[in-house]
Amino acid sequence: MKLLVALVLSVALISSASAKVYTKCEFARIMYDSGYPMEHLPDWVCLAIHESALNSNVVGGPNTNGSFDWGIFQINDGYWCKVGYVGNDCNMDCNKLVDDDLTDDIACSKIVYARHGFTAWNAWKSKCQGSLDAYQVTECF
Repeated sequence: MKLLVALVLSVALISSASAKVYTKCEFARIMYDSGYPMEHLPDWVCLAIHESALNSNVVGGPNTNGSFDWGIFQINDGYWCKVGYVGNDCNMDCNKLVDDDLTDDIACSKIVYARHGFTAWNAWKSKCQGSLDAYQVTECF
C-alpha cells in the first residue's frame, strides 16, 4: 500500500508541470465543444468544481478501499482506469487524466455518465443535485 501511495504521489508531482486550473467558462466551453448538451453544463461545472476545483491534475485518496481518484472529474482507478497501464472500463492509464488535455478525461466521463448518470459522483449528489443556480453558464457563450 505504501508503494502505491508513493507511486501516486510521484505521478501527481510529475504531472503538476502540465496542470491547468480552468475557469468556469473555459471548462463549460470545452464540455460544450466536446458534445455535452447545454442543459447539462451546469451539472458538469458544479461536479468539476466540487471534485477538483477545476484543476486538471488532482489525485484524490486513498479512498477507504485503497483506490484513488484522478483528474478534473476524479475518476476512480478501482473501476475506470489503471495506474501505469491501460485498463479497467475506460481502458486507459490514469496518468492520462492528470494533464491539461481533457480529451481523455472527457472520453472516460462519457462512459461513466452513460452507465450511472451524475450519481456516479458523490460530489454531484451532495453539492449539485437540485441546486444548480450558482453554476449556470449562459454568460460563457
